[in-house]
Amino acid sequence: FLLPLFIYSQVTAKSAEDLIAVNNILDTYHAAAAEADWENYFQLMSDDGIFLGSDAGERWTKAEFKAYASRSNGWIYLPEIRNVNFTPNGGSAWFDEILQSASYGTSRGTGILIKTEQGWKISQYALTFPIPNALAGSITIEIKEYESRQ
Repeated sequence: FLLPLFIYSQVTAKSAEDLIAVNNILDTYHAAAAEADWENYFQLMSDDGIFLGSDAGERWTKAEFKAYASRSNGWIYLPEIRNVNFTPNGGSAWFDEILQSASYGTSRGTGILIKTEQGWKISQYALTFPIPNALAGSITIEIKEYESRQ
């Protein structure tokens, strides 16, 4: 599995080394998911890591998400654009990225990484589907109707 070339956009970085490391972690995270390489995928998360899925009810601890993912054959989200920022002390970073998926089209990943003794780890990852403003009204009506039936 090879990730396509895409735009890395960084706003702040304590060092070029940290920026490269964070981008490598995120690229490896996506590649491991595509290959259903769950051992490597979950090693990239901090022990207290959280994954927020696209459904409002999907808030998984690392252990819960590992149990869910281990039953799947993986998923492919290809990054196109990524922005990375670092805290002033360089101990954590946050990012947002635009992703493409054959199943869902455009999506957005956002998250936080922390610098640990073992290197950078993903502490939180959130997957969302950005809704164009022109469609937001009708989509949110559908969501409200769906939720009222639950």
